[in-house]
Amino acid sequence: MVIRRVLAPRIDFGALRRELGLPEGFPAAAQREADEAAAAPLPAAADRTDVPLVTLDPASSRDLDQAMHLSRRPGGGFRVRYAIADVAAHVRPGGALEEETWRRGQTVYLPDGNVPLHPHTLSEGAASLLPDAERVAVLWTIDLDAEGDTVGVTLERARVRSRAKLDYVGVQRDADAGRLPEPIALLPELGTLLTARGLRRGAVNLPLPEQDVEPDGDGWRLVLRGPVPMEDHNAQISLLTGMAAADIMLAGRIGLLRTMPPPKPEAVDRLRLAAAPLGVDWPADRSVGEVLAGLDASQPRAAAFIDQAAELMRGAGYTAFDGQLPEQPEHGGVAAAYAHVTAPLRRLADRYATEVCLALHEGREVPEWARAALPKLPEVMATTDRTASAATRGAIELAEAVLLEHRVGETFSAAVLDVDTPRPPAEPPHQSGGTSTPPPRQSGNGTGRPARQPGGTVALDEPPVRARCLGELPLGERVPVRLVTADPVDRKVLFERA
Repeated sequence: MVIRRVLAPRIDFGALRRELGLPEGFPAAAQREADEAAAAPLPAAADRTDVPLVTLDPASSRDLDQAMHLSRRPGGGFRVRYAIADVAAHVRPGGALEEETWRRGQTVYLPDGNVPLHPHTLSEGAASLLPDAERVAVLWTIDLDAEGDTVGVTLERARVRSRAKLDYVGVQRDADAGRLPEPIALLPELGTLLTARGLRRGAVNLPLPEQDVEPDGDGWRLVLRGPVPMEDHNAQISLLTGMAAADIMLAGRIGLLRTMPPPKPEAVDRLRLAAAPLGVDWPADRSVGEVLAGLDASQPRAAAFIDQAAELMRGAGYTAFDGQLPEQPEHGGVAAAYAHVTAPLRRLADRYATEVCLALHEGREVPEWARAALPKLPEVMATTDRTASAATRGAIELAEAVLLEHRVGETFSAAVLDVDTPRPPAEPPHQSGGTSTPPPRQSGNGTGRPARQPGGTVALDEPPVRARCLGELPLGERVPVRLVTADPVDRKVLFERA
């Protein structure tokens, strides 16, 4: 559901695109390969067009990676059929298009249009699982028992046909009214079951509202929204498939995992100490994930606690392996081994991980083009992850600065989400052989570094802005703050406690 919207005037995102070095178009050879692949007949594959799949995405999406059909198994349990766009069927190894996708790494989303991983003729055309069109896909069939345990996994290249393009808001409305379409009628039940299983094994999900910039006529609107329940249920199907893929690759001793260290016990202890002052009830027998799942992120103290919990979710990356299993194969947020395989139109890594899974499942050698790519993918994905994150944050910061540019000096009510951690004392000067190094000149705090004015991060309700604020701030409380800077050129917004 949408929490807050505020209209912003015209905004030019061109400078941000140039700053990040985002490409404006595809090289002619890469575009030609994509156009030829889009016009080519579908490759031979099993015919599964009788499965009434549907897609579930944001309403404006056209790069549709996944389509699903859920059913009950005879005797109890569930059958998940999950079709994933078969990008490898359209991209020739060693060709100009593959080379360009390695340069991009992933789709970068900006309010004035995305910078796609693949040309639109594929990503929003021939490879996208658009409704009423026959497509080639990798079809996962995952059988679960009544408790949600996976009891069987198969995958195959197949021809499929989606019956409908559904969106989260519309599907949530249908779910609330008890009229979900048959292919996803079981999604609330199954999603709830899988979520509960994840929490029991120690999974952690941060229930933060999403901040976004959307077009609105000749201007833009800054939006803060929380995920609707059906969006979370849908994510569980993707997680289920990613865990199945990880198990296949670990059993085959080759693959690419999405990994993150588990939360450190001392970090969990620090978070537990923060719970009581913020009014968060944390019974001794409940995990971090279970506590977070019960919080209302619209409440200042809960939002501050969730912000503190984000410190547990550090160190995510990709881990490639071939022969020797990784020392740490799990993803701490999932609390299981997990792989990215469900978004190949938007993420480079998924294409290669999927090809590894297909080969292992079919008992054949992993293609050399996929095997050779594995050790190079972690660095490419890390680099492009940073670019995509910078684009998302930069667009929001620009919208915030434009929105507030003419309101400098005004006072707003804000919730304090985070406060600065005091810097540790400087190390004493190094001494060797009786000769001492002169101490640095001290300024303000006696550490040899300029004194830093105390402050933290605050979140406004109207407009929905999150920014730095100077002054002594009480964590989890509401305080009046005065806007002192709103600079669209530097994309900087700064408040001080009023």
